[in-house]
Amino acid sequence: MIPAGGVGTRLWPLSRASAPKFLHDLTGSGTTLIRGTYERLAPLTGEHVMVVTGASHGEAVREQIPELDDADLVLEPEPKDSAAAICLAAAILHRRNPDTIMGSFAADQVIAPVELFQEAVREAVYTAAASKIVTIGIRPTHPSTGFGYIRRGAKLPVSGAPNAHQVAEFVEKPAAPVAEQYVASGDYLWNAGMFVAPVSLMLSHLEQAEPELYAGLMEIAAAWDTPDRDTTMARVWPQLPKTAVDYAVAEPAAAAGDVAVIPGEFTWDDVGDFAAIARLNPAAHEESMTVLGEKARVYSDESSGVVVSDTQRVVALIGIENIVVVDTPDALLVTTTDHAQSVKRAVEALQAKGDSDVL
Repeated sequence: MIPAGGVGTRLWPLSRASAPKFLHDLTGSGTTLIRGTYERLAPLTGEHVMVVTGASHGEAVREQIPELDDADLVLEPEPKDSAAAICLAAAILHRRNPDTIMGSFAADQVIAPVELFQEAVREAVYTAAASKIVTIGIRPTHPSTGFGYIRRGAKLPVSGAPNAHQVAEFVEKPAAPVAEQYVASGDYLWNAGMFVAPVSLMLSHLEQAEPELYAGLMEIAAAWDTPDRDTTMARVWPQLPKTAVDYAVAEPAAAAGDVAVIPGEFTWDDVGDFAAIARLNPAAHEESMTVLGEKARVYSDESSGVVVSDTQRVVALIGIENIVVVDTPDALLVTTTDHAQSVKRAVEALQAKGDSDVL
């Protein structure tokens, strides 16, 4: 299942509530992030793909993944965080076949090479079949303070999964000195939010940790493949508690010894800001300037950074280092790659002022 949620506020004004980042081509590949995610998974899953997204994005997702069955497109009436999204998919699949092993892979991640990713997923499936909730952790390339971490425990004897380890604990985003210790130890992996698990085991832990959420999701799942789907969803979903899947399932399951990790040897990026876009588009560099947009008209002289243009306006940059310019018909962003993470603050300020028309 592919959870396709979040607005990507650090990518405003390109990413907005009506067109979140997973509906954009942010790598210059000619493919949106959600389509790229689907194509990465299709060789492993075939037609067995489910997407959970906001109701306002249903048509756009159908356009991106026309192979998707209507019964496998779950439209949330309102955002309820990752536990409701992922565990509703698990509940629906459990209703159809309680022996299902489900993988959850976010719609807005960039991964390469695909072959190494698929190899890790296969190991995760073998490990999940041994009654484990499995996460795929990313080997850290630097001591990031922006990601949660997974501490590896003992190696697990799982046939077909030579790299499987027990998860000792999940750790929240650390301070810089702690992150440096984690990376130096070699025992920690980034938590990329990828899960492969038997749906029955996921739901068992959800029932123990969040019984109210569990009951509501099971009620929706019972009606999903019936004519009562829409009315049940509309009635139950707004009442569900909001919580992350890490708190509702992963952390309690890890404490019970039911979580394993497979280290991913592939490169991974969650495209969290415009600095990431510059990093992910080396082929688009011209004199140190990354330019994205079919209509982009950019003049750069002794400048570096990234320009994303959705207009035909000429953007001229002279003697500016690490600049970020995002030009859209109704909003213009100018910052630097060093301050790319701060774009979210502009979105929050605009929201507070009531300027929601550009969000």
